[in-house]
Amino acid sequence: MTSMNKKNKSLALGFGILGIIIMILPFFAGPYARIIGRAVISYMILALSWDILIRSGQLSFGLAGLFGLGGYISVILTANFGIPGLLSIVLAGVIVGIVAAVIGAAVLRLRGMYFAITTMAFGEIFKIIMHNWKSVSGGPNGKILQGALFQGDSNLGYALMLILALLVILLSEYFKRSRYHFALTAIRDNEVTAKSGGINIYTTLVFTFVVTSMVQGIAGAANSQLIGFVSPESSFNANYTLIPLAMALLGGMYGTWGPVVGAVLLGVLGEFLKLYIPYGHLVVYGLIIILVLLFMPQGIVGLIKRYLFVDTGNDPLPEEKSATKKELSENE
Repeated sequence: MTSMNKKNKSLALGFGILGIIIMILPFFAGPYARIIGRAVISYMILALSWDILIRSGQLSFGLAGLFGLGGYISVILTANFGIPGLLSIVLAGVIVGIVAAVIGAAVLRLRGMYFAITTMAFGEIFKIIMHNWKSVSGGPNGKILQGALFQGDSNLGYALMLILALLVILLSEYFKRSRYHFALTAIRDNEVTAKSGGINIYTTLVFTFVVTSMVQGIAGAANSQLIGFVSPESSFNANYTLIPLAMALLGGMYGTWGPVVGAVLLGVLGEFLKLYIPYGHLVVYGLIIILVLLFMPQGIVGLIKRYLFVDTGNDPLPEEKSATKKELSENE
């Protein structure tokens, strides 16, 4: 078991070093590469946040709604109230977290597709509100800032997104290595057993939903500040739901490096597809989701671990499962 853990740590370290090298490369390329890299990192952050929540078994289709809501809140705070861009990003995350707490308190007793459809519906509600609240949001035309964050400097903009990505990677690793890993896995596997083990299922799910929603709101806020513009169609675009899901599924769910690997691969592939299939590249993302679910449910990282005979770490080991009840009861 010790040897397997060492292999896991070595593999994670390898993925981490490779990922950091790839993410640093755009600093040595032109502005276009940094703009593309910024978009890929936005999707990566969304994919990681989605993966953290789905570790509990809760499937969310509300990424685009929370991403767009964060972007709108940040731009409105700056344009209407003169709040500096960086501070507005933080405040947008906090406000989105409060909204998520209210939504989560109401809907997190739902499971499966009922929860997924409800989160998607709330995303559409946010879009309709911003579309019609002309005095605040600018209505269908959106709202434009007087100047983008950092005056459009591509190096600083990319550095900001890179810092956010690294923070979300650390957050994902915290959820993976803390007692929340056992709690979320137990809830996903069997809620009755989790409850008997002393886990407060409702509180755990609400907390996880709020944290991941804040991440999505901050990502949307940072993206909108760097672009300097929000609109209902661009900020609440379905891409911000479909592409992160495809990235997480391709790379591998229930871990940190799966969404990161998936984001890098699909980010490069996405730019290639846009050149040759500008109006149909989303179909390819849909096909990727279907094919991965059918033939490669563990994703690329899962296959690499399986090929190297390394435990995937997605679920607690048998002895961990038997110790889960006791450990969680002591930590409550």
